[in-house]
Amino acid sequence: QIDQILIHQQIELLEILTGFETNNKYEIKNVLGQRVYFAAEDTDCCTRNCCGPSRPFTLRIIDNLGHEVITLQRPLRCSSCCFPCCLQEV
Repeated sequence: QIDQILIHQQIELLEILTGFETNNKYEIKNVLGQRVYFAAEDTDCCTRNCCGPSRPFTLRIIDNLGHEVITLQRPLRCSSCCFPCCLQEV
């Protein structure tokens, strides 16, 4: 049973040095700092670097045994209030 989680993004050296976007990866930990899940973004290089933070993605959350427990998908949408029917959603 988990009543609180901490999410830590893993930063890649290539991204820091070049500014070139890589797939985001996250460790999901309990309050004791133990990893309970791992999350990895699944997008292609062109989408990451052309669409930036508005990009569509699939985020797969995996338990410590390597089983996928949750899949989150975000379609390509806009963030403009001029198009309220097309705002970001996951």
